[in-house]
Amino acid sequence: MAQSDFFENVYEVVKLVPVGRVTTYGAIAAYLGSKRGARMVGWAMNNAHGRPDVPAHRVVNRNGVLTGKNFFGSSTEMQELLEADGVKIEGDQLVAFKECFWDPGIELL
Repeated sequence: MAQSDFFENVYEVVKLVPVGRVTTYGAIAAYLGSKRGARMVGWAMNNAHGRPDVPAHRVVNRNGVLTGKNFFGSSTEMQELLEADGVKIEGDQLVAFKECFWDPGIELL
């Protein structure tokens, strides 16, 4: 699969993450058949900015930390978008990560 195809597949999964929920780079990679491709999903998310149809703010690291926040317009934009979705954040980390986690490997079966 070409990189551009992989990125488009990532975007299609991210578009399905419901408001108020988050997923992880690794969960997306595993769903797409690339268990060790979390970093590639991160690259796709970095390239998603400028695509308003892709809610990149709903993708966090495996511990619920806002590791992608530096790729948004400001250092607080990712948090602001998640809070607008109803997700509580403290110290760049989701407060109720397990309750907010959306696993495409389960949800999209």
